[in-house]
Amino acid sequence: MKINWEGVMPAVTTKFTAEGQLDLVMFEKNIKAQIDAGVNGIILGGTLGEASTLTKEEKEVLITNTLRIVDGKIPVIVNIAEQTTTEAITLAKRAEELGVNGLMLLPPMRYKATDYETVVYFKEIAQSTSLPIMIYNNPVDYKIEVTLDMFEELLKLDNIQAVKESTRDISNVTRIRNRFGDRLKVLCGVDTLALESLVAGADGWVAGLVVAYPAETVAIYKLVKAGKVDEAIAIYRWFMPLLELDISPQLVQNIKLAEVATGLGTENVRAPRLPLQGKERERVLSIIDFAMKNRPVLPAYKSI
Repeated sequence: MKINWEGVMPAVTTKFTAEGQLDLVMFEKNIKAQIDAGVNGIILGGTLGEASTLTKEEKEVLITNTLRIVDGKIPVIVNIAEQTTTEAITLAKRAEELGVNGLMLLPPMRYKATDYETVVYFKEIAQSTSLPIMIYNNPVDYKIEVTLDMFEELLKLDNIQAVKESTRDISNVTRIRNRFGDRLKVLCGVDTLALESLVAGADGWVAGLVVAYPAETVAIYKLVKAGKVDEAIAIYRWFMPLLELDISPQLVQNIKLAEVATGLGTENVRAPRLPLQGKERERVLSIIDFAMKNRPVLPAYKSI
């Protein structure tokens, strides 16, 4: 399946039972809700998916189940965030064998690689697979920035096709477009900058709160792309306090509480993460409760 690298692509959470096992029943319910809302792809194994806590076997279970659920309707993309180049290549090859449609690559983890080392890392993974690739550029959280000059070198490989743009610099969307045209697709990776990025010309949105609010997320994207920005802004303003739950070290716990509110998940996380406690839990729940009481009526966005 060809990936167009556009639209809304949820970075989905991994569902766990109270005993800490994969909750495939709730996982399937959430994936089906994403598909019903009109998302353009599913991204597995990101930070929100608690990938660092998953075993190789669990990752494969999630991949095979997602492929079964989506049944070819939308692409399935697997995140690569391994400790070594060898491990990253192994996972990339295995993902391709299992039938995934694309990869998202983080820079080297636990080591602040040089620009040269980062480019070589990405290129060696890309050369090990025929799958299309989106580079995750998040210097705020991962301390490595993929600069435009680095992309100049990376784009010599045809299967490096997109960037999850999370530098927090909106003007980077324009810089990328000016330098690379449509050769490098741009997807916003920061929920609180999504509408602004789309207006600036981003092709899509790798979203977090979408896992709890898929329809609202897709509606914003569709309205912006249809030129109905005022309608999109009205939903976005309602959404913003929720979207801010994504820019926190406890984003997983925050967003899983939102999934509970909409019936699309549980708050079970895997240690060392623990459910929110005390005043912080009360604060997050109050944000979610206010949003649920004031949830907007959406236009018929699917027909736009």
